[in-house]
Amino acid sequence: MLLPAKTAVLNYLYDVKDADISQIMEALKPQYGGERQFTKKLYTDHVMSLEANGFVNISSYDLDKGGELRVCYEISDDGRSAVDKYVDKKYHSHK
Repeated sequence: MLLPAKTAVLNYLYDVKDADISQIMEALKPQYGGERQFTKKLYTDHVMSLEANGFVNISSYDLDKGGELRVCYEISDDGRSAVDKYVDKKYHSHK
């Protein structure tokens, strides 16, 4: 059984300094890539929802090689607490 996608995003960010949407999707592709809902738009919505609820913060932004805005996110202390409290330890790659 897999975590809900939004929770998987938060769980992934627990273990990295920061990541943009493409990096998040690449990391989650082995588990979630076969789903029809595995789209950049939906994963951007997931991250923006996590940000609106205080679980992640924007850490940096710039333009990628194609001139598109690239936003990097990092997990907040509240996000870490939520993962520690609500994500079953079998899904943790962190200690």
